[in-house]
Amino acid sequence: MELKAEATVHQPRDAVFRVYRDELLHLVPFLPSVRGIEMESRKDEGDHTRLVNVWHGGGEVPAAVRAFLSSSMLSWTDYADWNASDFTCTWRSESHSFKDAVDSTGVNHFVEAGANRSTILIGGRIDVDASKIPGVPRLLAGKVGPMIERFLAKQVQDNLQEVARGVDRYLRERESR
Repeated sequence: MELKAEATVHQPRDAVFRVYRDELLHLVPFLPSVRGIEMESRKDEGDHTRLVNVWHGGGEVPAAVRAFLSSSMLSWTDYADWNASDFTCTWRSESHSFKDAVDSTGVNHFVEAGANRSTILIGGRIDVDASKIPGVPRLLAGKVGPMIERFLAKQVQDNLQEVARGVDRYLRERESR
């Protein structure tokens, strides 16, 4: 399933990019559907920064998906290559509970959208092979997989909006100090 999401932040692109890349852990209090983020590693090489972050999600799980997914299963490792020269982040996420069942990749673009405004664009894919999820009956895998894909895609879209609002609030609070 194709992933597409967009969010506008009323802050300059370079500030949004830096906060998103370098200060993500400080945004957790502004992200209601994220229980925590842990940085596992960081490697800076010129314009590129390679980060490995572990996310612990939460939020509401729809009833149709709840039989197969619980909020405790919504943890993933994010492998990201941040490119400061073109304001992009290429990423791959690996589900902790369903490593073989979920494939998620994409690119975030940070775009200038006017004076002190920037837009974050996410493009990518999320594919779920429900036959590889324990507890999903083989006969239902073809129907459950797309339901899980839609749920996870919505989580990504909602998460982007939350992070964008969080970046904006974080930068405003930091400026007012």
